[in-house]
Amino acid sequence: MSAPRSGLDGAGLLVIDKEQGVTSHDVVAACRKLLQTRKVGHAGTLDPMATGVLVLGVERATKMLGLLSLTTKAYTATIRLGADTDTDDAEGKVLTRTDSAALDHDRIAAQVRTLTGDISQIPARVSAIKVDGKRAHALARDGADFELKPRPVTVSRFEVGKITLTPWDGGGTGVFTDIEVEVECSAGTYIRSLARDLGAALGVGGHLIALRRTRVGPFTLAEARTLTELADDPAVSLGIDDAAQFAFSHRNISAEEAESISQGRWLEPIGMAGTYAAIDPDGHTIALLQEKGRRASSVMVVRPATLRQ
Repeated sequence: MSAPRSGLDGAGLLVIDKEQGVTSHDVVAACRKLLQTRKVGHAGTLDPMATGVLVLGVERATKMLGLLSLTTKAYTATIRLGADTDTDDAEGKVLTRTDSAALDHDRIAAQVRTLTGDISQIPARVSAIKVDGKRAHALARDGADFELKPRPVTVSRFEVGKITLTPWDGGGTGVFTDIEVEVECSAGTYIRSLARDLGAALGVGGHLIALRRTRVGPFTLAEARTLTELADDPAVSLGIDDAAQFAFSHRNISAEEAESISQGRWLEPIGMAGTYAAIDPDGHTIALLQEKGRRASSVMVVRPATLRQ
């Protein structure tokens, strides 16, 4: 019989390149099976139709997920102009269809600029936002009548790339205008809503037909692996020490300070802002700290005294 895991065995962050058609929960379930542990969680959800970067925590690193600075995200996407859907993406029912042949790059670019910067955005109706205690996507599926309030978001980059005219399917002589875009934005921004609002501003309707997340916080596709690749080498992308030092600023501490913080005591502040990692002389992350007043206190003890023996 094998010894029980300590919580540090196999602990770390796993960066997955999610494939299309699976939920974020499906990815967690697959990783639990491949890594042979129940202690797997994810930070930030990707819709089934989306692909790309999904960050997961394994073992003790699951406690790290809520402390990660994942406030900025980057995407590549394809927006179809010329049709509205009831979900603002390709998985929904087409509500209207308008020939978009008269659109040109200048008109599209002008409206894209109005959706760049600090803007007010109404989230997609098929979203995880709660309305009176219920998820908006559940209310939408039930046919409920409800309104979502606009929220402030920041779109720091919204650039148009290739533009393709696609003939209508199922009859008719009109065309859709499919535009490939790159977006960098704050957490809470819905790319589906950008597609919807761009189509509305151009008078032809719009929805999202492809979405790939290329970055969340400091994590990019360069660190990501597919589930198939994980199956060939079932291990975290970054061990808990490397993960802490990759995702957070850090300060070096003495062996005596490491012993103190591992037992739940606090250290003297050194003027570092935000959450940062305390690293002992052996290169181990002992805790994640935040400074307030005259104390640098732990918000997560990575290696409590009981795990440092």
